Amino acid sequence: MSAPTETHTPMPALFIGHGNPMNAIEETEYSTAWREVTTSIPRPKAIICISAHWETEGTFVTAMRQPRTIHDFSGFPDELYQVQYSAPGSPDLADRICRLVSSTTVSLDNQWGLDHGTWSVLRRMYPKADIPVVQISLDRTRFAHEHYKLGAELSALRNEGVLIIGSGNIVHNLRLLRWDASAAYPWVLEFDQLAAALILEGEHNRLIDYQALGEAANLAIPTNEHYLPMLYILALQRPDAPVSFFAEGLQLGSISMRSVRIG
Repeated sequence: MSAPTETHTPMPALFIGHGNPMNAIEETEYSTAWREVTTSIPRPKAIICISAHWETEGTFVTAMRQPRTIHDFSGFPDELYQVQYSAPGSPDLADRICRLVSSTTVSLDNQWGLDHGTWSVLRRMYPKADIPVVQISLDRTRFAHEHYKLGAELSALRNEGVLIIGSGNIVHNLRLLRWDASAAYPWVLEFDQLAAALILEGEHNRLIDYQALGEAANLAIPTNEHYLPMLYILALQRPDAPVSFFAEGLQLGSISMRSVRIG
């Protein structure tokens, strides 16, 4: 990534409900939506992804020049394991993130790479893999409001042509999946709709304090690693900036595929 250049219009920020890794190779309404959203935003100079699938103690950012493609799942067809997303990294951007964030120490990482929370959506959005990509980890020791604060500290990068993506799911309860593809549980629909309403109303504090939102929230978020990436993106919303959904739907009974665009 070259030296930062300020732009007048900030790059949108996206939260993507990534769901099943098979969305990376199957044509679905979700993979189509991910591809189509890129037609309405400027081409990024670089991409930052906060993925549900990189949890750490402490906060890290990938700093290698050529991140590896990580196949962090099991039991899927061989075709999925053959996918390589060979986007370059950006040591310069990683260093800039370390200097920009003040609420915690961000350390450089040269081991991780791009997990499926990142490459399964980016290969649909930017299939040529020719845009530099870095990942920021989720520090499992930090509270939700601290993740939100860290997200807000990345805001300046939107004016430098950087696309910031959170990848997870608003509702994600693998223990209660319905593999027969029957209807979603009532609490899934309840919390997905509540979260959508709070997002549109800008009620970020209530979304940060999700554990106070009732039993549906507790079932929807049994662990918060898939939910937290959304808070990073909401933290980037500026006053009067539009917010919209570019994909939505429920899968396997207990997963929400809702995707959010800020700006």
